[in-house]
Amino acid sequence: MRHRFDVRVGPFGFRVGSDWRAPIAQLRALYAGYPTPRDGVADFTVRLSAARPWRRFIRPSVTIGGDYMLPGAVPLPLAQGLLAAEMAMNLQVALGTRRFLLLHASVVERDGRAVVMTGESGAGKSTLATLLAARGWRFMGDEFALVDPVTGLLHAFPRAISLKNESVAAARAAWPNARFGPLLPGTPKGDIRHLAPDAQALAAMDVPARPVLILFPRYGFTAEERPVPPAEVFVRLTQASTNYTAIGEAGFTALTRLVHDVPAVAIDYPDGATAVALVEARMAAT
Repeated sequence: MRHRFDVRVGPFGFRVGSDWRAPIAQLRALYAGYPTPRDGVADFTVRLSAARPWRRFIRPSVTIGGDYMLPGAVPLPLAQGLLAAEMAMNLQVALGTRRFLLLHASVVERDGRAVVMTGESGAGKSTLATLLAARGWRFMGDEFALVDPVTGLLHAFPRAISLKNESVAAARAAWPNARFGPLLPGTPKGDIRHLAPDAQALAAMDVPARPVLILFPRYGFTAEERPVPPAEVFVRLTQASTNYTAIGEAGFTALTRLVHDVPAVAIDYPDGATAVALVEARMAAT
């Protein structure tokens, strides 16, 4: 690859190569302050390349590749090269991780106690994690919760927070001093802008936390909180995991312990302030 960027996020080191300079420059700016992979050895390789040599110059189109690939994945325009890099990094972790049970979730922590927020796309978990981080919670991750099958602890994976559409303005209002990446309009999920985690998230990147609450948020409804029974939690979390089947018995044991030990609630909320109040009240009572 002509251009390269190495970075470590939590336990994972990445080597990102690109045929173009722009995506690498955007990654460097977004991940400024992050460490490099331990001993210079990356766990995963990402490649951003042109499917044909002429596509580097004429209607440049980014094909996502790396150690793990999805056949038939549609290339993205070069203007969305940063999004392609983020997607490729997610893909490597989702398909290549065996050390942790992965849950598609956002995670925040305070006083060593972590909240795991999971749900369907559009439920508001990324926005809620951002709003809580703006109030002093430690941001541990937006894409994956990493559950250690041996200890049951959560390990941080504080990637840049992917905010979509109206959530960008909400994050800016709550966190005016935060550092944002470029606006990426017209993506398959609408307008996207990435937010760089703060110094607290980076300083404690290698510090695990104990899960004490599983939260299923849902945005756009009248405020309500209700418990979720363990059987339903188990099914939902198997659906939210990208490697539950791949890691076999270890995944079953880790998920069973998580569901048994950690209470779960679903919350509906009409706006961010209501959601933050619900979470903080619930954590104060936990």
